[in-house]
Amino acid sequence: MDLTRRRLLSFVPATALLTAVNPAPAAHATRGATTADPGQLLANAIAIYAGTSASNARPEVAAKLTAMDNTARTWLSALDRAGTGELFAGLPLGTSDPNLSASYQHLYEMALAYRRPGPTSDLQGNEQLRARIAEKLVWLHDSYYGDQSKGYYGNWFTWEIGISTYVSKTLALISAPADLVTRYVTSMDAYLRNGKDGDVDLDSRFHTGANLVDITANRVLQGALLNDDARIRKALQDQFTVFATVDPYNLQHGVTDGYYADGSFIQHASVAYTGSYGKGLLSRVVQTIKVLAGTEYAQSDDLVGVVQGWVEHGFAPLIFEGWMMEIVKGRAVSRTGTGYDDVAVIVEAIVDLADYATAADSARLKAFAKFTARPTINVNSFASPVSIARFADLKADASIAPADLNPAELSTAFNAMDRTVHRRPGYAFALARNSSRISKYEYMSGENLMPWFQGDGAHYLYLAGQDQTQAFGIDYFTTVSPYALGGVTAPVETRKSIPELYGTAYYDNAAAGFTASSESQNTYVYFPVGTNAYSGGATLDAYGAAGWVQSDDFAYASRETLPDDFVTYRNASATKSWFLLDDEIVVLAAGVGDETRPVTTTLDTRIAAPTAPVTITGTRHDGTPWTGTGAVTPRWLRYTNGSASVGYHFLQPAELSVDLQAVTRSRRVVRTSNPDSAVSKQVFALTAAQPADSKRTLAYALVPNATESAMKSYQHGRLTLLANTPRLQAVHHLGLQLTAANAFGPGIHNLPGLSIDGPASLLVRRQASGVEVAVSDPTTERDTITINLRAQYLKPAAAVDGVQVTRTITGTRLTFSTRHTFGRSLTIRLLPAW
Repeated sequence: MDLTRRRLLSFVPATALLTAVNPAPAAHATRGATTADPGQLLANAIAIYAGTSASNARPEVAAKLTAMDNTARTWLSALDRAGTGELFAGLPLGTSDPNLSASYQHLYEMALAYRRPGPTSDLQGNEQLRARIAEKLVWLHDSYYGDQSKGYYGNWFTWEIGISTYVSKTLALISAPADLVTRYVTSMDAYLRNGKDGDVDLDSRFHTGANLVDITANRVLQGALLNDDARIRKALQDQFTVFATVDPYNLQHGVTDGYYADGSFIQHASVAYTGSYGKGLLSRVVQTIKVLAGTEYAQSDDLVGVVQGWVEHGFAPLIFEGWMMEIVKGRAVSRTGTGYDDVAVIVEAIVDLADYATAADSARLKAFAKFTARPTINVNSFASPVSIARFADLKADASIAPADLNPAELSTAFNAMDRTVHRRPGYAFALARNSSRISKYEYMSGENLMPWFQGDGAHYLYLAGQDQTQAFGIDYFTTVSPYALGGVTAPVETRKSIPELYGTAYYDNAAAGFTASSESQNTYVYFPVGTNAYSGGATLDAYGAAGWVQSDDFAYASRETLPDDFVTYRNASATKSWFLLDDEIVVLAAGVGDETRPVTTTLDTRIAAPTAPVTITGTRHDGTPWTGTGAVTPRWLRYTNGSASVGYHFLQPAELSVDLQAVTRSRRVVRTSNPDSAVSKQVFALTAAQPADSKRTLAYALVPNATESAMKSYQHGRLTLLANTPRLQAVHHLGLQLTAANAFGPGIHNLPGLSIDGPASLLVRRQASGVEVAVSDPTTERDTITINLRAQYLKPAAAVDGVQVTRTITGTRLTFSTRHTFGRSLTIRLLPAW
């Protein structure tokens, strides 16, 4: 369900300012009379964090409770060992905002052990513990937080969101006295410096997307603590703006952050971020639903439907066998706990959301949670003990059959965030692009230190039945060269990380407008966009085409206006297409090269354990067998690692290098705060090198799960290369009778049986029953695209909005209205006119 801002405001009237979600589900509460009772909000919130008597009596929750108690005892010990200027031993205060935030976090963790129901412990209900937590809250406030002139150093997030989150929960858990609540809320309002008069400012670039949900969730809880109905209602009104589908042609408050009609999620204005900020937003929004349950503040089903739509269209395509794909994690790809851990957060949100959905939707959500959760899922990572109990019930319910929310065969164009996902039984292919709309990468705060090519056509081929931590995740980025990610074309040069260049985690030049969180820092350092307009593609049924023009980033394009000591890097040139079929992904590259530097294109890269039985076999272009590593001009190659295999079939001759190297590096090379632990992998790379001032083309197919017999019998006639130039790239699959093309330049582009008015992306499938055509505008800038189908006149099977069918002397002309479609595919089915 898409929710426009107009529709959002229609059920959030100015008089009531809100009400958002279903009352508590029948399984947990009744739909009886509701009240605007802040006390009920507090009770609901405490139940989320600490659990209930019923949930905490469950054996499945016991480990979570034990962990709560043990964590609290750890911090009590650290409290006793603290030195001067510390609340907890080892966390000196006064200059480190992470240490201050961590100190508040540990008080919260102690408060959980105090408040939790369930099996008794010496901490549970311990008034001395409660008094000590309150005392230390006062001490932290008076010594390190309350003085506004001394605070707000470091990261803005710490002061506006991080500390407030821990403080608000802790105050609720210990039923803090009114004067302590008032003291802290006054300070938390004062620290909301990117807001307006101590409140949210929807025009602030800091108060968007996941950040806005965090801030407003905290303010709802603060309002409940203060018994302030107006504060609660205002916070909810602000939060509900996040539910509105972003219309790029009618931005509200200039905000591009949020969910788009095609399922894309953007944070930080231009970063594809479903797998990090997006999952955080999902988790907090579902918590809001739970906090509001059974109160007057919850009266509409619409928002539950919106969130379910996010899960179905935004998250489900990006999760493969319980693993969150790399292409939507931003700087979080450099963290050690990604992939399966990311999905645990999403599973918890889905399990909870299911209890507020309609019966049919609830069944689908529960089936998806059961389908998605791996047997090894760590339920103790769930935020709520109640969620653990619900998940245990779901797993034990034999009537719930695991089922994906998406079909097994699916091609998804997340064109609003320059991402593509293509799925078949046995594999998933994920592609990251960029444009003048979407960032090439994200670096920030010492995370993702070498990100330069992560959005430059980098791909990830996930194979079924594999432990993806051994194929991708942190170890992939640690051991694979940042210049040699699978799919990347890079100039041969050495780049330096931001800390290496400037000695700090950011470019520090306040006189030129560069401070830690400045707009200049974001634009030129943290997440620069590309300078190309062409990035996108079309989908037709379960098939897809994606095209992209490689470009410099905005920082290099702006180098003449930047300070002299600001370092920028020029990119190589390339025009690329990916045609997404059943058994293969066809990749074309043209115009590859650079005037002054050698260039290397990495066709694919894979990692394996140091002792894994990796083999590379194939056939040279002349038909003779080949195995091992080194230089080769192949007809086909095959990489195997145990049960995992990938084939490479070449549509035109190319001299390549096959490498298999033992690599050992510390995970700290990609993130300064990672443990300095060494990772060893075998790194397989299939690359094409070329000298400076040269241009080349490449045409090949990635064949997931390829057997040797399949590669040997792979017929050239199965795939026909129709065009591979910087103006037009196209292939035809004989068995599918599918023509796929990307036209990059303006004007008419001719192919067998049709012509394209470029720039455009096109899929045409001819069958006995008729012809299907799908078109998109990858530039997002065109008003119309024209396709001419030659030889016969076809009529539409049904009228399609935005598509005009005209009979011509030579056949059929299709005119697609692409104005304000933002890269969305327009599809029509045509029938013979006789």
